[in-house]
Amino acid sequence: MKLPVRRRDRDVYSWDPFDEIRKMQDYMEQMFNMEQMFRTFPALESRFGTRAFSPLTDVMEEENTVTVTTDLPGIDRENIELNLKDNVLVISAGKEEETEKEGYLRKERALMRYYREISLPDGVTEEGAIAQLKNGVLTVTLPKTKSVTGKRIQIE
Repeated sequence: MKLPVRRRDRDVYSWDPFDEIRKMQDYMEQMFNMEQMFRTFPALESRFGTRAFSPLTDVMEEENTVTVTTDLPGIDRENIELNLKDNVLVISAGKEEETEKEGYLRKERALMRYYREISLPDGVTEEGAIAQLKNGVLTVTLPKTKSVTGKRIQIE
């Protein structure tokens, strides 16, 4: 990959600003082609491929609870699955595909899938957990169990 080269001569009259723009455009196209080759654009791949989006998530720990908030736009609560195993909350959601109808001039919306695994602190339990979906925002509140502190052993 060639990087843009800085001109050494400062002759203003022979300088072509459009030449610099063309070089930058070539450089950007090379970068984009390399990125496509190595699949390092996960957002583009998930939008147009079969992978799932990884929704952005907030995790807040309070004294007795841990609250996880994530955006799942356009998803109904029946299509969301929540699992907690080994202090990892797994959020899996999908939007069912619409049936094909005649008369479309353009159809860009497709099946949307979301998947995210969130590591939580020790002592979180699913018993008594509350999950709410409001306006496309999922909020899961998980209670924390009381941590048992070990007893100190005296050395004789």
